[in-house]
Amino acid sequence: MQHTEERYISLLTDFGFKRIFGTVLNKDLLICFLNSLFAGKQIVKDVMYLNSENVGDVYTDRKAIFDVYCEAENGEKFIVEMQNAYQTYFKDRSLFYSTFPIREQAPKGKEWDFKLNHIYTIALLNFDMNEAAFNKDELSHHVQLCDTATHRVFYDKLEFIYVEIAKFNKTLDELNTIYDKWLFALKNLYKLEERPKALRDKVFDRLFEEAEIAKLSPQELREYEASQFAYRDIKNSIDTAKREGKAEGIAEGRAKGIVEGRAKGIAEGRAEGINMANLATAQRMLSDGVDIELVMRYTGLTKEQIETAE
Repeated sequence: MQHTEERYISLLTDFGFKRIFGTVLNKDLLICFLNSLFAGKQIVKDVMYLNSENVGDVYTDRKAIFDVYCEAENGEKFIVEMQNAYQTYFKDRSLFYSTFPIREQAPKGKEWDFKLNHIYTIALLNFDMNEAAFNKDELSHHVQLCDTATHRVFYDKLEFIYVEIAKFNKTLDELNTIYDKWLFALKNLYKLEERPKALRDKVFDRLFEEAEIAKLSPQELREYEASQFAYRDIKNSIDTAKREGKAEGIAEGRAKGIVEGRAKGIAEGRAEGINMANLATAQRMLSDGVDIELVMRYTGLTKEQIETAE
């Protein structure tokens, strides 16, 4: 792999995201980001990192590997994920992930009254989720269980927060809040040649220090470049699949001569195109020596799907 020409790491990559938000050394950065996200709704004072790899029960042995998994001083738990690629069952995956911090709160061999601490699943999305329930003009979406008739919150201890960072388009001159600045950094840090005036807040001192590529060890640089390769490859494949899927769907719809056929064709063509592109990407990544766990993460494919395609 060729040495990157960029000055700072990309927080969109698996390596970059975990380096900045997933280490004890940089936990102040995670705390700052969480507090900017909650905007005063609650204050996170400290966090303790937990095992980011959780294994299911003995019957399924299904794993859940989180980018960042931590616990606040009051027992509240946070799963923080960077998601670069659309997945058909992404909402199901979010719900599945949330079951792990729920179940692990049950003490083994002791009586328990079923009281649970608050659980937050925070997904940073580098794509348009295109969710009908969301306000299309908003970037951040907070989801809780509610009564469908009154629209009042039924249970407030299980919360899903989806942030569509792909929609964030503010310039440096338009950054008014710490949250704005974090979203800008998440999306654009790797594009910067020097630290801009808008990101001179003291809290970002640590970010720019840790993100400088020149300070990475040889091993860290290799890991970053592998992560960078995986990110770029999957994004390019998905972009190609979208274009090809859309073209195929439009052609099929026109042939049928009905609007319904066109819409169905676009959806089916897009889904099939993305799946084929993901399989091709997985094969290229494996041939380049990328770990299969990282391949699964960036393509959204299961180990069985990848092995079957080999």
